[in-house]
Amino acid sequence: MAVDPERVAVNGRKRAQRPQLSHREVADELRSRILSGELRAGERMPTQARLADEFGVERGTVRQALRILQSENLLSNISKGSPATVAEGVEKALTGPAAPPRTTMVALSSRITAAFSAPHVEIDALCLTAVSLTLAMGEPLRLIHEGRLKPARIDVRVLLPSRDIDLAFPAAVDATEDGERVRRRWLAQRNAQGQVLKHNLLALRGTHGIDVHITFRALPFTPPVKLYLLNEAEALFAYYTLARRGVEFDSEYLETYDAEGTQSMLFAFEQGEGLRATTFVEQSHLWFNALWETISSELVLTG
Repeated sequence: MAVDPERVAVNGRKRAQRPQLSHREVADELRSRILSGELRAGERMPTQARLADEFGVERGTVRQALRILQSENLLSNISKGSPATVAEGVEKALTGPAAPPRTTMVALSSRITAAFSAPHVEIDALCLTAVSLTLAMGEPLRLIHEGRLKPARIDVRVLLPSRDIDLAFPAAVDATEDGERVRRRWLAQRNAQGQVLKHNLLALRGTHGIDVHITFRALPFTPPVKLYLLNEAEALFAYYTLARRGVEFDSEYLETYDAEGTQSMLFAFEQGEGLRATTFVEQSHLWFNALWETISSELVLTG
């Protein structure tokens, strides 16, 4: 009987078995393959048995994942007898007026990856920390390094809250608590994410000869929403929904009001998809540019 080396340590003892993936996690991975072009429109998916073996899950879990993708109009012909087929018109299913909203973590990466297929990539973002934006850049950067994408120029502008303001959130629930610790934690995250994003993008100059420009500016207020503008053609919008969250500071527990931006539902609007969507995109650009050119100030990702 063959022994799985992943489950046996060098001393012969069994290692703890990895937690099994959920059907949503399987759906997220398959969706990513469809969006990246690894699985193309009209192409048959691997069989449910092969997918179950690959992900180490039961076939029922795979079927649930496939049904999610079918509900999103990404797959067709799902049955027990034959592999599903990647649907035609995947882009429309994801960005058209009938496309369902998805969490920022799921939706943003696919839209930014699609934006990177343009010769000149233009991305404007208004957000609280740039965590979602930095994570979403991972897939297009990977495809660039693999030689599957090659834009000639990349321009990125990011609006983030200033370090000098009193943040509306995150904030301590008890006003008598030391809110400065909460602010310092947010500031460290904002700076770290911005520095990683800047480094990863500017590195493309040397590795791939791409003309890259990335600029940060500071807002004098805490944004209650996040906004991403892609290639002057799309606007992705989400609310920061506050919730009470416990945070540890040096082994001390503190209750805060904060928002999990990666889980915010992202609503997509695209020029050409009707008057309402086109107007929303245009007005979003006007709003962003007005903030950029008037009340924002230079932002330094330190301290």
